[in-house]
Amino acid sequence: MIINGVTIDATFAEAFPMKATRAIITAQNEKWAMISAQAMTGFATSVIACGCEAGIERVLDPSETPDGRPGVSIMIFAMGGKGLAKQLETRAGQCVLTSPTSALFAGIDAGKPIPLGKNLRYFGDGFQVSKVIGGKRYWRIPVMDGEFLTEATTGQVDAVGGGNFLVLAESQPQALAACEAAIDAMRQVPNVIMPFPGGVVRSGSKVGSKYKALGASTNDAFCPTLKGMTQTELSSEVESVMEIVIDGLTKEDIDKAMRVGIQAVCDLGAAHGIKRVSAGNYGGKLGPFHFHLQEIMA
Repeated sequence: MIINGVTIDATFAEAFPMKATRAIITAQNEKWAMISAQAMTGFATSVIACGCEAGIERVLDPSETPDGRPGVSIMIFAMGGKGLAKQLETRAGQCVLTSPTSALFAGIDAGKPIPLGKNLRYFGDGFQVSKVIGGKRYWRIPVMDGEFLTEATTGQVDAVGGGNFLVLAESQPQALAACEAAIDAMRQVPNVIMPFPGGVVRSGSKVGSKYKALGASTNDAFCPTLKGMTQTELSSEVESVMEIVIDGLTKEDIDKAMRVGIQAVCDLGAAHGIKRVSAGNYGGKLGPFHFHLQEIMA
């Protein structure tokens, strides 16, 4: 398959079951809602070392938020419910409770309820006040700038993590430009996040290493500087490879995000140095969700 001069490899991305939740952060203005959201989703690129994967889903208009203020929707993914609940509560307490003018609300009503502000209320030292509005419990916690309003719980749902595709280009600037175009398009798709810095990964990994202490190491088959030293997957003209990883609430959400992202890459095309689009997998043996590139782009 070739789209605008870009070869779409006959391969697939392999993804895994995860647990996910969404929270809505609001503040006096969009600037402070975003500051709080960026803090809450920091150091959350991969479950391998961060404990969860998190990202900003989108900016919310005041008409879309529970308290009618500017807001940001964030999503957190983890391998299990216990880990997800711990990450959510810790991040909410350290990054949203602390952030000036912030409030915190559930972003998913379905699924299993997990604590959002339910335990953060104890920070109020007995001065906290509970209100039930529309069947939902909220806590008002006194803080130095006024009060912190938080919903007690949000929903935990089944999700999918690890959808991905690789962009192979003639140069590093061209690979990055293509990934930036893809991320801009993918951020218009609901229910997904791209958890790595700016949505892009330059240090793709393979399972295993020559060093026993490491469970993963550099994906040498796609490293352009190692073409003459390893069994390379790269042709002579490819000098840079970058990856985009996608987590989503459903397989269909990731399908859509991959489709618009790969299309954005192909719209730049061979004229902008883009040679191929590929994907990472483990031979189909580890993850039950398979995203076949040519099927997605058919």
